[in-house]
Amino acid sequence: MAINNQPDECLDMADIRQEIDQIDRDVIALIGKRFKYVQAAAKFKKNPTDVAAPARFQAMLAERRSWAEAEGLSPDAIEKMYTDLVNHFIAEELKSWQGQQ
Repeated sequence: MAINNQPDECLDMADIRQEIDQIDRDVIALIGKRFKYVQAAAKFKKNPTDVAAPARFQAMLAERRSWAEAEGLSPDAIEKMYTDLVNHFIAEELKSWQGQQ
């Protein structure tokens, strides 16, 4: 993460936008890295229920909500974001799993 300025050090909107764009680029790169782990996980799954892992999914959402609260963020917004992201990843992992069968 290459943040040049803290929020209170930005001199204008261009600085703010540059920092936000860099953070978003870093977040997207991390999501891409997360996806590679999801794809790798398919080889350890025995059936479609293992891929969806509903109990793990719910536990993960609860933990992300807790992390959001600790960061002063809306737990509902973070849960929605992760629900959408992980549902997409589950669908992709299922495709990988089916391709390995």
